[in-house]
Amino acid sequence: MKKLLYKTLREVLCLGAVGMSLVASSAGAQSQNASATGLPPLIDREIIFGNPEIAAAQISPNGQYVAFVKPWKDTRNIYVKGVSEPFSAARLLTTETKRPVAGYFWTRDSKYILYVKDNAGDENFNVYAVDPSAKPAAGADAPPSRDLTGVKGARVMIYEVPKSDPDVIYIGLNDRDKAWHDLYKLQISTGEKTLIRKNTERITGWHFDLTGQLRLPTRNAENGDTEILRVDADKFTQIYSCSVFETCNPVRFDRDGKHVYMETNKSADVNLISLVLLDPETGNTELVESDPRKKVDFGGAMFSEATDALVGTSYYYDREKQYFKDKGFEADYQWLQSQLPGKEISMGSRTRDEQVWLVTAYSDTEPGETVLFNRKARTLTPQYRIRENLARESLAQMKPVQYKSSDGLEIPAYLTLPKGIAAKNLPVLMIPHGGPWGRDVWGYNALAQFFANRGYAVLMPNFRGSTGYGKKFLDAGNREWGAKMQDDITWGVKYLIAEGIADPKRVGILGGSYGGYATLAGVAFTPDVYAAAVDIVGPSNLITLLNAIPPYWESIRTMFISAWAIREHRKARRC
Repeated sequence: MKKLLYKTLREVLCLGAVGMSLVASSAGAQSQNASATGLPPLIDREIIFGNPEIAAAQISPNGQYVAFVKPWKDTRNIYVKGVSEPFSAARLLTTETKRPVAGYFWTRDSKYILYVKDNAGDENFNVYAVDPSAKPAAGADAPPSRDLTGVKGARVMIYEVPKSDPDVIYIGLNDRDKAWHDLYKLQISTGEKTLIRKNTERITGWHFDLTGQLRLPTRNAENGDTEILRVDADKFTQIYSCSVFETCNPVRFDRDGKHVYMETNKSADVNLISLVLLDPETGNTELVESDPRKKVDFGGAMFSEATDALVGTSYYYDREKQYFKDKGFEADYQWLQSQLPGKEISMGSRTRDEQVWLVTAYSDTEPGETVLFNRKARTLTPQYRIRENLARESLAQMKPVQYKSSDGLEIPAYLTLPKGIAAKNLPVLMIPHGGPWGRDVWGYNALAQFFANRGYAVLMPNFRGSTGYGKKFLDAGNREWGAKMQDDITWGVKYLIAEGIADPKRVGILGGSYGGYATLAGVAFTPDVYAAAVDIVGPSNLITLLNAIPPYWESIRTMFISAWAIREHRKARRC
């Protein structure tokens, strides 16, 4: 392989005549580079990639507290404060020093905060509880946390947090069978676990109605199909199914208790995922909504926590679009947009009566501005900005673009161009996303901003096999790893060259997971295209990857095999 592949990004993709290196050694160098090139001052990588000062805030259901994540001894931990207190008055609740808290949430009665953590990255997560009103013991930095699940070598899954009993959550444990999770009822106050169902039938999910009754398991068939089952007195009864190349997934039970909202694209003549109501007694479905523009999959549903009604749906085009079923929610959303113009609005957590929301507004040049929204008073109280020290004025805009691939398929992508210089003959980074069953979206992206700030154009393609654009686009990636999926990325380079944006001799590729595979495939099959590559945990051998995946991935093993159909690679493609 070419010697260039062993050079670093700094060595190969340096800006040459522009006179800017990847890393500036001092503030003086930053100012000099910005002045010489028209680029904004260099943003230190720690400001972009380091721990945010405050993040992930959630208001308690009773509206009395705000919990959030903040570094403690350089590791992200949970803090809590009174809703009217300043963040400087917050109290530390957890004391993790090896790995950041992976996620947390309030119990429905606001008595506890539950969080998950593993052991030094082994991905065997347990569930912990901490009382936000408790005080630390003498000499301790935080109140004690209780390990509610207490299992070793097993991974806990959280399935349901029922409204009917705030002292209960339903969890899955794979301590009996590493591949499949048994269903348990967990009492939060005592840590008592009660086995509800052994998982001997390849069950991948357990779905409850609004009264906390188990109603619908989902099963992964041996051939990879998804089956939705009804819980009867002495058995499971299949009521709906879809193939390994289709989607059918229960979302939430309707408040009538007789139907469940489900997303599905079942049937050969159906392309886009829609939202339907499924009758568990008959297996019949009724269409609720599909994309009004007939372009993309159903994106998501929002329900009122106070009334359990469906209040809105969302779809992701170039940017997210909300469609409301509730006039009150719609009026509030429109008012928030008027107060926070040009930004996407994330409604975030809400109080139990839904009168107070924590709202975050974000954009391509705004990582997130969080405010407290009082619906009745129509007031916004600023809380914090994510990465407060990040110079927003130095950030670059992200632009949705489209281009044709090798077979004419239109590929949607996001292009970030450096601010302050002409978009001509620039060094370029291609950043394919992981998955591959995922997608990139519009908004603040740390990698894109880091490299744009240093003079690079960044293209993030949603190649075939990406989600959200319909079944045909998704399945066009089947059996095309290293082939047409790779073309979609290569033809992105061609597009930038044709537009005059890219310097053909200074194109790099960087990605993680599937993006890492695409990085390796890019330099292996099209070595003349890329001057440098950075593979982040990408698989280099699909067979060894299949053999190495953890047991609890068993339910998606068939999907991988079906999509890959391991075969001899095609002849390397060249630009």
